[in-house]
Amino acid sequence: MAPSGPPSKQQTSAVSAAMRPINSVVERFLPSALVFAVVLSLVVALAALVFTDAGPVDVLTGWGDGLAGLLAFMTQMALILLLGHALAHTGPVRKLLARLGGIPRSPLQAYVFVFVVAAAASLITWGLGLVVGGLLAKEVAAQARERGMALHFPMLVAAGFSGFVVWHMGYSGSGPLTAATEGSFIAEQLGRTIPITETTFSWWNITAAIATIILVAAALALVSPRAGDQITELEVDARRSDDVKLDDEVVTPADRIDASRILTTLVGVALVAYLVVHYVQGGTATLDIVNWTFLALLFLLVRSPFELIALTKNAASNVGEILLQFPLYAGIMGIMTTTGLINLVSDAIVSIASPTTFGLFALLSAGLVNFFVPSGGGQFAVQAPIMLDAAERLGVDPAIAIMAVSYGDQWTNMIQPFWALPLLAIAGLKMRDILGYTMVTLIVSGAVFATILLIVGAGLVS
Repeated sequence: MAPSGPPSKQQTSAVSAAMRPINSVVERFLPSALVFAVVLSLVVALAALVFTDAGPVDVLTGWGDGLAGLLAFMTQMALILLLGHALAHTGPVRKLLARLGGIPRSPLQAYVFVFVVAAAASLITWGLGLVVGGLLAKEVAAQARERGMALHFPMLVAAGFSGFVVWHMGYSGSGPLTAATEGSFIAEQLGRTIPITETTFSWWNITAAIATIILVAAALALVSPRAGDQITELEVDARRSDDVKLDDEVVTPADRIDASRILTTLVGVALVAYLVVHYVQGGTATLDIVNWTFLALLFLLVRSPFELIALTKNAASNVGEILLQFPLYAGIMGIMTTTGLINLVSDAIVSIASPTTFGLFALLSAGLVNFFVPSGGGQFAVQAPIMLDAAERLGVDPAIAIMAVSYGDQWTNMIQPFWALPLLAIAGLKMRDILGYTMVTLIVSGAVFATILLIVGAGLVS
């Protein structure tokens, strides 16, 4: 990438210069998410020793017994990421992105378009949204160069990542889906499930998602580079640098089976048939059903088992670190529940919040916790039981607690580099290159989330 054009004083001072201290702190002092999980485990263990009657053996036992508490949930979360990543790299999706890449006809249209498409993909599934944001940014940048249109590539990538700010409001939102799943730790705590009609598909969540997309798009348009501003273009057409390589040489009869579309199509059709029966018989969306939806699409879109295997191998590299973190989060849950620490934290929230302001406090606390537990599913496992207990004691609809934690998780992702890493790797950038723009997304989306939670808190208190 190479800069072009004279720098704009306004652009430099308003975005780049203002974010330079944050960039420095993020890159120098923010450790990996796995290290955060270990540190948080130690902090919670020490807090249990200091603030409860539990002794070292009690804390250790609670932690060890809890390690296996999220095994089913961990598998569901890993599948959502793996299937979404694989879907984004299928041939039909890549062809669709190529067609979409030629739609924007001006720089302003390009930045807003990439954000809106990435947001729509994130609402379908967060794994798809993350990858689509990076792939579409490269596609739009490359096609713009071919037409002689100069685009600021870091701004395109920032717009793609900004679409991730609505993922927890959509079909793959781990918080609402967990609450809707029979036998989940949320269902066990509440004694019932909460259908997604009360969370994901509630009028207020849909309103908040639409408002967030509209207002963030407008804000990104306002801060996007103008004529005469310094921009950094994509130097080369790197659209195919991350294509999945297929080992599909057909030599033996077994190879011919592996290269055939018949078997994958049969499985895909069978999965679609099952999903139709499930919904016709009154079933609702759960974590498993969402995963089977994406699995059905994947089987239908791939050309052969050869391609499916290659896509899975490519996507698996993004899942490993998450799998290591979830047992630690489960251990944290074990400590908090067995020692009574969860009740102390809930007491503190109840003492400062009212039924109207509870959602706002839950949002702010979830946004803070997200820095230390960047996995949405992991954070929900740690924080949701506390917030649900506090909500019950305040007489607040549990749906508000679930969505407040969900909003807080997706909100501060904009300045937390963990989930940006896959997209940045696709784009070949660093967090400092996009942070100035994603901070704008953080501010605008935070205002929307806080407003909707205050409105709902005032009107839907039981």
